Amino acid sequence: MKTNFSRLMQYCVAAAVITASVSCGNNTGDSAEKEQKDSISKENKQVDLKPAGAAPAWGPSIKPEMQVVIETLGKLGGKPIETLDAKEARQQPTPTDAVLTVMKNNDMTMPPALCDTTGQDIPITGGTTHVRIYTPKEGTAPFPVIVYYHGGGWVIADLDVYSASPQALCEQVGAVVVSVEYPHAPENKFPAAHNAAFDAYKWVTQNTASIKGDSSKIALVGESAGGNMAANVSIMARDKKIRMPLYQVLVYPVANNDMSSESYVKYADAKPLNKAMMGWFVKNTFTSPSQAADPRISLVKANLAGLPKTLIIGAEIDPLMTEGKLLSDKLKAADVETDYELYNGVTHEFFGMAAVVPQAKEAQALAAKKLKSAFGK
Repeated sequence: MKTNFSRLMQYCVAAAVITASVSCGNNTGDSAEKEQKDSISKENKQVDLKPAGAAPAWGPSIKPEMQVVIETLGKLGGKPIETLDAKEARQQPTPTDAVLTVMKNNDMTMPPALCDTTGQDIPITGGTTHVRIYTPKEGTAPFPVIVYYHGGGWVIADLDVYSASPQALCEQVGAVVVSVEYPHAPENKFPAAHNAAFDAYKWVTQNTASIKGDSSKIALVGESAGGNMAANVSIMARDKKIRMPLYQVLVYPVANNDMSSESYVKYADAKPLNKAMMGWFVKNTFTSPSQAADPRISLVKANLAGLPKTLIIGAEIDPLMTEGKLLSDKLKAADVETDYELYNGVTHEFFGMAAVVPQAKEAQALAAKKLKSAFGK
């Protein structure tokens, strides 16, 4: 079992190396920031990551850097998530662990961090939840605010596993990022996580000054299950008539309950997410499989009118690819200004891998560009 110390070290190193411009260190000024970002880009280009074997049958179009990560994950000895109980599943090696191993094996060094982090417990209905707050070291407050929700199928993963994405967003957007933990299933069944996600957003809207934030500039970002929750928070904010986010970025979101879709069939055996795992998430998250048809899960069935401008980022080699594109179409049909960008040759979970997967760097840059525009930067 991972100790608290090892989890802390994983967070520090993950935040440092998986984004394209992060580390455990210090920096000064805009010129230093530019120099570090250019430096890590050049460094990564010098590392020629070559897969050990042929492309897998489930992903013949996989990019070499992505394949190296997947091969490395396999070598870490994890058991199939769908064969385990939730507690065991949470102890398995993650894609974050795989990226860290690739970085170590290729002697990739770390540039200084450009954001500070603090942890805080905040009140939610029925108790508290933990948030990690990323604050730019440079610039003048108040900063725009991004509320971020991590993935894990509502069952596994945590703020440490998904530290790279909020760190990258903080640095590239120049925003305070509040990364929200939420109750996990099966201990806390649906809709516990969704309710906590909204409560956390509401807390942010009411406490922006205390985190050096600008209450008029708030956006949402989420990955996978977190992408689903980000969209739900926008829907709940609309329905409860509280401050709406200016923008939302949904990265390969859970958006439907159709496990016979084109991408579910084509990428049924993909890694790190496959059809069997999604079935396992459904079994653990809901009191009944029929709950997956709830419009809070099957967003394509929800009332999407009046939601904020949206960017959806998809991965080609992903069972969720089809529903992400369908959600984009449904948002456009509801007159929501929506951009959809599909990244070919990469899998679910690629977004936080910018130091080793070029498409992740591109996706992060696109998200940052859209968010900065929404914030008027």
